[in-house]
Amino acid sequence: METENLKDGQKSEKKKKKHSAKYYLAELLIKIGIVVLSLWILLSFIVMVSVCHDNSSYPMIKDGDFCLTYRLAEIRQGDEITYIKDDKIKIGRAVAFSGDTVDIQNNSVSVNGLNIAENVVYPTNSQGSDIEFPYKIPEDCVFVLNDYRSDLSDSRKYGGISLSDVKGVVVFIMRRRGI
Repeated sequence: METENLKDGQKSEKKKKKHSAKYYLAELLIKIGIVVLSLWILLSFIVMVSVCHDNSSYPMIKDGDFCLTYRLAEIRQGDEITYIKDDKIKIGRAVAFSGDTVDIQNNSVSVNGLNIAENVVYPTNSQGSDIEFPYKIPEDCVFVLNDYRSDLSDSRKYGGISLSDVKGVVVFIMRRRGI
């Protein structure tokens, strides 16, 4: 029944409450605030979006590619990682970790006396590096090599990369060319 009888005999109908423009504006601003806060948390603590500005990870990642880095991932040998060095975002392949010994001889890389397993064998030499081989990785560090091994701007120049400088594992690459 749409109408009800009241004590005094009057009839009333259920009415929907009308909201003012201020109510809708406040509701919109709250929703925008929630979205902005969620994006800030996502981009500050969970993922990182960056653009590769060199060919250090060529052929996997090329100059100008967008990279999505998962900050919470556990780094394993062979992972492509994002790290900060010389106030620049760099991308390289994790090869060895704290306590491991890396040696580069005869265009190959060995960790603890065993050659590393790679899908593609990249000829690697130690000529021009700033560290001596064999190199023992310091505590809380990772040894990183560029896929484009002629580019020495990796652990051959810096030594072990501190885990505090590592931002995460690259999980997605988007080619920017041709878009």
